[in-house]
Amino acid sequence: MAGIIISPSKYVQGKDEIKNLGKYIAGLAKKPLILISPSGEKRFGAVIRESLSEMKYVFNHFNGESSEGEVNRLLDLFKAEGCDCVIGVGGGKILDTAKAVGYYSKTPVIIVPTIASTDAPCSALTVLYTDEGVFDRYLFLPNNPNLVLVDTNIVVNAPSRLLVSGMGDALATYFEARACYKSGATSCAGGTSTLTALGLAKLCYETLIKDGFKAKLASEQKVCTRAVENIIEANTLLSGIGFESGGLAGAHAIHNGFTIAEECHHLYHGEKVAFGTIVQLVMEDVPMEELKEVINFCKSVGLPTTLAQLGIKNPEPKLIMEIAKLASVPGETIHNLPFKVTAEDVYAAILLANSLGSAI
Repeated sequence: MAGIIISPSKYVQGKDEIKNLGKYIAGLAKKPLILISPSGEKRFGAVIRESLSEMKYVFNHFNGESSEGEVNRLLDLFKAEGCDCVIGVGGGKILDTAKAVGYYSKTPVIIVPTIASTDAPCSALTVLYTDEGVFDRYLFLPNNPNLVLVDTNIVVNAPSRLLVSGMGDALATYFEARACYKSGATSCAGGTSTLTALGLAKLCYETLIKDGFKAKLASEQKVCTRAVENIIEANTLLSGIGFESGGLAGAHAIHNGFTIAEECHHLYHGEKVAFGTIVQLVMEDVPMEELKEVINFCKSVGLPTTLAQLGIKNPEPKLIMEIAKLASVPGETIHNLPFKVTAEDVYAAILLANSLGSAI
């Protein structure tokens, strides 16, 4: 199988870069559809309009769900208005919807994330839900976005917890890519991992260790330091390319297992992925030095390292086994690990990870 790496056509990151949106899309669009929330338009509408002053455009408010119904509504509007490009401005579901509209309309996609809580902005993937918000299906796209534009002044003014959650998602990138490289597993890009993808994933982890704690403190003060810039890039670009072209393994599968526990529903994606990373490392029986580094990093930025911090104060064996079974169903990414995995293995690793998270 061929090694494959995929990425956005262009990635732009910097302070006040949203002011240059019109310059960056000049060769891609003449009349974009801008998908944004009502609050997003209040905050960023004026600067976007000023940036696009030399072209026509259509603003439309997102209805709240990345659903087939919402995508179809926007496709009808897109065609009626004669648009030739879609710009998604906001968080994950807005960005996923924009990517789907671009895919079905066969037009360029511009992504403008306003938070750095996941590695989704750069990916060729949309998660679709029902109109009621229940998971429907994954829509794998043939291309990544044409442009991802990250204004770091906007991102740093979002709640600090979102940036930390992004660090939790990014934390898994190297360890999952490393496992997939060892096993020869197929990545989301449709091939095996390349040295480039593995190298970017490792750089993502090194950046988290070097700058994560400093970035958390700076983001709490709403200031955009060099460390914040580095962590936004790690959360968004390095992790985005690293997970998609490097592959997913145990951490994200264990995250999926924890979705069955109502006690964890208040958590962000990256917060659960961080604990899933510790569980994966336990399953791999990595050296204690590596476990200590990961657990201490999580503690320094405020990511959960115990079941109690996930909301499971009194872990019942039945619940932990249900989590383990869901994490290890056939076809789940945990089977990309370079050894056979059973639900019993996951159960044991969750309990040991919980003890280590308390003891270290």
